[in-house]
Amino acid sequence: MFLPPITRLLLIINVTVYLLQQVFGDMLIIWFALWPFHTPSSFGAGFLPWQVISYGFLHGGLIHIGFNMLALYMFGGQIEQVFGSRRFLIYYLGCVFAAALAQLAMSTFSGGPALPTVGASGGVFGLLLAYGLFFPKRTVLLIFPPIPMPAWLFVTLYGLVELYLGVTGTQAGVAHFAHLGGMLGGYILIRQWRSRR
Repeated sequence: MFLPPITRLLLIINVTVYLLQQVFGDMLIIWFALWPFHTPSSFGAGFLPWQVISYGFLHGGLIHIGFNMLALYMFGGQIEQVFGSRRFLIYYLGCVFAAALAQLAMSTFSGGPALPTVGASGGVFGLLLAYGLFFPKRTVLLIFPPIPMPAWLFVTLYGLVELYLGVTGTQAGVAHFAHLGGMLGGYILIRQWRSRR
């Protein structure tokens, strides 16, 4: 499958940063993961402005980066061809940024433990939303269970599952509201671009 330049670049950067994590360990997490505003100074880490983007290039393990990069590979190239490379990069980073804002808001509101957030999932969920909007009738085949469904239904169900898991606190350690924030950020950008057109 042909990969447009920004999708290919994002894949390379994510994999490179993951390899650097294996070399430098927690140092990258301390400086570049997304830390809540209320992180105690005793942690030796805390919120820094660039983290609202940099966290999206760090990952918590091989499965984490594997699923995110698979989704970026599957959906990113097609969305980049729709948007064009420049607008695609703005869209992807905008979704990462929106996911960070949602995560910071939820961590402030819930007052839970100060844990770092990492992963490209905010950008990936934005791509899923765009795919469902621009290619609603294309068939998406789930891995578990292997059920084919139209893209619009897949994206809708996935969003509802994330909302349920976030509200109920199920599957702790996953930033469900960050995922939803990425989708919301993507929706706002698409609406804004369509209204200008």
